[in-house]
Amino acid sequence: MSSLVNRSIEIILNNQSESGAYIACPNFPTYHYCWLRDGSFIANSMDLVGEHQSARAFFQWVDTVIQRYTWKIDRILEKRNSGVLLQESDYLHTRYTLSGEEAAGDWLNFQLDGYGSWLWALSEHMERTHDVSLLENLANSVQKTVSYLTAVWDYPNYDCWEENPHHLHPYTLAAIYSGITSAKKMADISPALDLAEHPLDLSKTIRQYTLDHAVKNGLLQKSFPPPGKHQEGDNFRPDGVDASLLGLAIPYRMLDPSDPLIRTSVARIESDLRCNRGGVYRYLADTYYGGGEWLLLAAWLGWYYAETGDIDQAEELRHWVEDQADPSGQMPEQVSSHLLSPSHYEEWEKRWGPIANPLLWSHAMYIILEKAIQEST
Repeated sequence: MSSLVNRSIEIILNNQSESGAYIACPNFPTYHYCWLRDGSFIANSMDLVGEHQSARAFFQWVDTVIQRYTWKIDRILEKRNSGVLLQESDYLHTRYTLSGEEAAGDWLNFQLDGYGSWLWALSEHMERTHDVSLLENLANSVQKTVSYLTAVWDYPNYDCWEENPHHLHPYTLAAIYSGITSAKKMADISPALDLAEHPLDLSKTIRQYTLDHAVKNGLLQKSFPPPGKHQEGDNFRPDGVDASLLGLAIPYRMLDPSDPLIRTSVARIESDLRCNRGGVYRYLADTYYGGGEWLLLAAWLGWYYAETGDIDQAEELRHWVEDQADPSGQMPEQVSSHLLSPSHYEEWEKRWGPIANPLLWSHAMYIILEKAIQEST
């Protein structure tokens, strides 16, 4: 392994709490929490390099969170079955303290993708470790997560960038799809995981729902309003591509990487969101820290190319990501050399300080890309 991969592993392990939680960024106060989304990819990267105990500790931390807030899932199911409207406070949160408690203060909490992602990452862990005892210990949390996703999967919620709460999002739906299919695979491993009460064809329903509502003029949309409603958000462009659409193919496999919808989306990401053969923007209307190039998205695009056999493209993106590391080997969330909206950079820096660095998710995606290239050559 390269020295930068080793440094990335070191940074991740050094910033994993004794509880098992991965802090999103140790040097950025707003990110002093653990997101299930980030954590799932970080845990997966640790599994890829043989740090299975690290990944295991994260899954045990998620179990602590789910068990602590099982009462919220039960209340949601009760309200839903009674026809009572759900309130913002009813939903599970997207980020937690490192000890596994809901974070204080206002946040954009109703996000669903992380709950699908952790099931995907746990299933990947099972394939590598065959740690059936862990799955038996986590079975109730897996079942509760599936119950939660089954109840609210088609509710408008914040996307993976924590925006557009009045829409549904193909990336989020793909993460849920993957979570449900992953849970089914794990149920085949351990009889302790009983999903008999859940609809066996829900994943198929979610996939068809996405194809029915998220495709317009042959193109995947970044988000879409609930069927029958037409709402626009500040950062919503119905005709714009979003780099998160990569997730529908890799890793969530809602669509095959060779599917024309994915290939077209990748071509649009290349033409609209990739900067000078370098980094990748989230979407064209991005104003967060001026809308910079994200390392984890460049690695994600490279991951796609590695899995589809375009190693030259994958290596080009890997080199770009490596070049963004600072002298100590730390990788930021994004770089600001070519901003989409320079006038917005200063307001974010005044609000939250310099760009998050190191971002553990950036390091994780770099590791995943490196391993994908190794496995493809």
